[in-house]
Amino acid sequence: MENARTRRQAELVGRLARAYARMLGARHERHDGLHVCWGLPKRAYPRGGVTWGDTYLTGSQEWARSPARIRHERVHADQWRRYGLRFAWLYLRAGSEASTNRFEVEAGLEDGGYRKG
Repeated sequence: MENARTRRQAELVGRLARAYARMLGARHERHDGLHVCWGLPKRAYPRGGVTWGDTYLTGSQEWARSPARIRHERVHADQWRRYGLRFAWLYLRAGSEASTNRFEVEAGLEDGGYRKG
């Protein structure tokens, strides 16, 4: 359950992620409470992108900013708001296999590009 403390933590992590993205020349846009920083070099994010707090970092690929991917990453932002800083540790403990990672399952595997319909 989200509370003021975990929401502030997610916002802080997001601000740091946006500062990092700005240093690398990213473009920025908002999608219903999710900050999207795109146009980043591949070294700046794993796989297709990563959400830190309320901010999603990704490259220039169109699919990385599709409605489905934004929906998926918005769920991760909500997870950050729910768990605060603990989310990073909880996510890592959930494992690297998306199909068994409860946070990826909750966000939607297909929306996240993990399986094709």
